[in-house]
Amino acid sequence: MEFSIKQGSPEKQRSGCVVVGIFEGGKLSDAAQALDKLSKHALSDLIACGDLRGKAAATLLLHNVPNTLCKRVLLVGLGKREEFGARQYRDCARAAMRALQATGAKDALLYLAELPVAGRDSAASTSSGQAWCISQAVLAAYETSYRFDRLKSKPEKEKVTLSKIQFGLITAKPNAALEAALTQAVAIARGMVLAKDLGNLPGNVCTPSYLAQQAIALAKKHKSLKATVLEEKDMKKLGMGSLLSVTRGSAEPAKLITLEYRGGELKQKPIALVGKGITFDSGGISLKPGAEMDEMKYDMCGAASVLGTLQAAAEMGLKLNVVGIIPSCDNMPSGTATKPGDIVTSMSGQTIEILNTDAEGRLILCDALTYAARFEPDTVVDIATLTGACVIALGHVASGLFSNQDKLAQELLAAGEQTQDRAWHMPLWEEYQPQLDSNFADMQNIGGRAGGSITAACFLSRFTKKYRWAHLDIAGTAWKSGKEKGATGRPVPLLTQYLINRANSK
Repeated sequence: MEFSIKQGSPEKQRSGCVVVGIFEGGKLSDAAQALDKLSKHALSDLIACGDLRGKAAATLLLHNVPNTLCKRVLLVGLGKREEFGARQYRDCARAAMRALQATGAKDALLYLAELPVAGRDSAASTSSGQAWCISQAVLAAYETSYRFDRLKSKPEKEKVTLSKIQFGLITAKPNAALEAALTQAVAIARGMVLAKDLGNLPGNVCTPSYLAQQAIALAKKHKSLKATVLEEKDMKKLGMGSLLSVTRGSAEPAKLITLEYRGGELKQKPIALVGKGITFDSGGISLKPGAEMDEMKYDMCGAASVLGTLQAAAEMGLKLNVVGIIPSCDNMPSGTATKPGDIVTSMSGQTIEILNTDAEGRLILCDALTYAARFEPDTVVDIATLTGACVIALGHVASGLFSNQDKLAQELLAAGEQTQDRAWHMPLWEEYQPQLDSNFADMQNIGGRAGGSITAACFLSRFTKKYRWAHLDIAGTAWKSGKEKGATGRPVPLLTQYLINRANSK
C-alpha cells in the first residue's frame, strides 16, 4: 500500500474515492462543505433526508456526485463535534478504511488530517495534530486490510485492492514533520504486521528455531541489524539453569536470540528489549485446562513485538542503538519436564524454587535479563504475556507497566498515549516482595493469588538491579479471542514510539 500527502481542495481532485466527514446534526467538515458547494448542496440534501445522521463511524458511499471529478464520495459520520476525541477519530478512520476496501477503488483521497481532535493539539491548525491524524489513519489502513490465510488450502481471492491512499490538506502544506510522521507510521504498521504474522502462526510452525530464522532473515535484509543465536549448550555454559528448566520437557531445542540494531554512535549505550518467546505453553507439569489452550501459541507475542519493533527501527533508520533479546522455548509436560518443588540456579546465581511450572515466563526472562547486562544498556524493557492476573486487573484495554524508575515509566506511558497503545502504571513496592519468600531457595517463582501480576514483576525486579528497567505485561492486549481471534501487534506502536522519542531527544 502506497501513502502520500497532498495539498488541495477536494472539489478539484481526481480520485477513485474522496473521503470527507460529517458531524452529528448535519454539520459538514471543511472538506465536505467544499464538495457540497460544488455539487449544489447534494450532500446536505442527502443529510436532510436522513440518509446519514453523522453518527460516529457510520458511512455512506455516493456515486456520480454532481460536478465532482472523483468517481465516488465516501461520507463518514464523526459523531458529536464537542465529543470528537482520539477514540472517536480512530473509530472513524477504521470505518472509512473498511468501507474503502469494500469498494472497487484503487486509490483514495482522505480529508481527515485537519479534523479538530480534542487533546491532539487542535489538529486542524497544528502540524503535530495533523501528524497524529495521519499516523492513526495509516495504522487503521493496515489493521483493516490485514488477513492471515496463508495456511488455508484455498485462500480467499482478493477483489481489486486499495493500493494508493493520499491524505488531503486544504489549508496546511506538506512539510518535513508530516512526511516523517507518515514514514514512521508505515514502519510501525509493517512492524505490527510482522508481529501479527508470527503470533498467528501455530506452534508446530513457529518454533524457537523458526523465530531464530526470522531474526537471521531480518539481519540479512537490513545491514544495520546483526543476529546471533545461542544454543542450549551455550546457555548451559552461561549458567542459565532457570531458562533451561522450562525447556526440559520439550523436544524442540531452546534458542536465545539476539538482534542488534546499530543506528547510533558506537559508544552510545543501547536500549535493550527483552521479549518472552514461549512458542507454546501447555503449563508443563502444572498443566493448563484444555479449553482455549490453543491460544497459548500467542505466548511468544512479546518476542514477536521485539522483532517487529527492531524491523521498524531499521526501516526508519533511527539514530539509536537497540538490542533485542529473545529467550525462546516450549513449555511441555513429559518424563523429563521440571516438576513442582524443583529448585534451579539462575544465571545470576540466585536459586529458585519452582512451585508452579506454568509460571514459566519469568523463569526464562530472569536469565535473559541477567544476560542483557553484558550489553551495558542504558535502559531495559521486557515484554511478556506474563500473567492472567493482569488480564483480571486491566482487561484487554491497557498493558500493565512496572518499572524501577518512575521517569522511565512516564516515558513509556507517554509513548503509549501518543500511539493509543496504552499502558497503566502498576505498583512495584517492597511490601509485595515477601510473597516470594521460600523456605528452601532464595525465592519461589509464584507469590500466591493476591497481586499476581505485581509479584511476577517483583520476581523479575530481583534480576534488574544493575540498570533502569521496565516490564510490560501484555497478557490482555497481545491477542483477541472469540470471533476476532488473532494477534493484535501490540505493543509495537508503544515500543517504536518510545524509541522515536529517545532518538529525537538525542
